[in-house]
Amino acid sequence: MLHTRGIIFRSIKYGETSVIADIFTEDKGLRSFIGGSVRTAKSRMPFSLFQPMMVVDLVAYFRDADGHLNRLKEMRASEIFQKIPFDIKRGAIALFMAEICQKSIHAGEENPELFDFLLDQLHWLDSTPHPIANQHLHFLLHLSGFLGFQPQGEANGPVFFDLQEGVFLAEAPPHTLYLQPEQAMPLLDLLNSPLAQCHEISLSRSERKALLRGLLQFYQLHVPGFTEINTPAVLEMVMDH
Repeated sequence: MLHTRGIIFRSIKYGETSVIADIFTEDKGLRSFIGGSVRTAKSRMPFSLFQPMMVVDLVAYFRDADGHLNRLKEMRASEIFQKIPFDIKRGAIALFMAEICQKSIHAGEENPELFDFLLDQLHWLDSTPHPIANQHLHFLLHLSGFLGFQPQGEANGPVFFDLQEGVFLAEAPPHTLYLQPEQAMPLLDLLNSPLAQCHEISLSRSERKALLRGLLQFYQLHVPGFTEINTPAVLEMVMDH
């Protein structure tokens, strides 16, 4: 039996009443689980628990094997978010985080530090009174450190960011996969900023959009099989910044 906390990345309906969920667990990393009869009125594990980025306590029949579908025995909410479920902007960022995690974190990688990082991001998203328009950019930059390709370097003046090598440079690299100083400098500021202060970095809507496009290209270059992301369109639609 596996008793652990988990963060829901994705769930899909299976059969008439069941759900298959990808859950990033504190003890065993990313694993797949099946919840039986959860889409019924009297279920002890209601379908509402399976929303992206929900934090849960679970008990499951567990076998440590690649591709094995583990059966959930019990599951309940571990965190009750006050704002994310009801605020369309916070909800959109949570969906974005879930999609990025789903496409960049691989199964079976036990990583309690990454679990804590995701939990801290969700706590801040749910509780901060400050603007949240920069959080998805800060999240991408700092998640990359857990995935092994966080940008490196510092600035003593204007810098370029080499997307291919993941480094800040004083001069443009000899290829086209880089960001100009007007994008690389705020990227460096976000990288060096703690989460609680990322809202202090001033960016226009167009600058934020360009940075997101550059960071997603950075992920495509460094995460095998990183496919197109759908949630940026949702972010753009709901964030009036």
